[in-house]
Amino acid sequence: MSLWNDFNDAQSNTNVIPKGTLAKVRMTIRPGGFDDPAQGWTGGYARRGATGAVYLDAEYTVLEGPYARRKIWSLIGLYSPKGPDWANMGRSLVRGMLNSARGISDKDNSPEAQAARRIDGFADLDGLEFVARIDIGTDTNGEDKNEIRAAVTPDHRDYAQIMGTAPAAAAPAQGYPAPQPQPRRSKRFVVENADRLSRKIVL
Repeated sequence: MSLWNDFNDAQSNTNVIPKGTLAKVRMTIRPGGFDDPAQGWTGGYARRGATGAVYLDAEYTVLEGPYARRKIWSLIGLYSPKGPDWANMGRSLVRGMLNSARGISDKDNSPEAQAARRIDGFADLDGLEFVARIDIGTDTNGEDKNEIRAAVTPDHRDYAQIMGTAPAAAAPAQGYPAPQPQPRRSKRFVVENADRLSRKIVL
């Protein structure tokens, strides 16, 4: 029986990026039209769900690597009527995104680092590029789907390479040829020349 008669050994059609994959992504916020200036939610970026929960509806596009141009949709929690946990997770994720996008160690608490973790509004997050750790969750039908729950900061050993900030290999300066090794003179050559020079001085 040929491959086109029996499909039992055909690969499953899974479209999920493996859990734990690190990738450089660009985040786009899909506007939800919900504002609350008292909370700093302006610009129509936030979305309010039927349950009363408020979140950012984020779309991430993988920029490089084997999964380039793949898209991931995930939510960033801003408020939940069930308690503060979802909002705290959202704030933690955004902190990581800012650290990753702006090249700040999570342990850096200098005034410059603290300023880099502040935004004027959600518009500052729209278009942000950072290194994400891709996770797997489930959709409303119980099917696997990719999610982003954490960003990778400069503290990670692979951050610079993925973000594209790893230093290039050193090269000779332009216009100045690399030094060439000089031929090594024999001991006999040195002695004969020294002897010839001494006779010339005596004469």
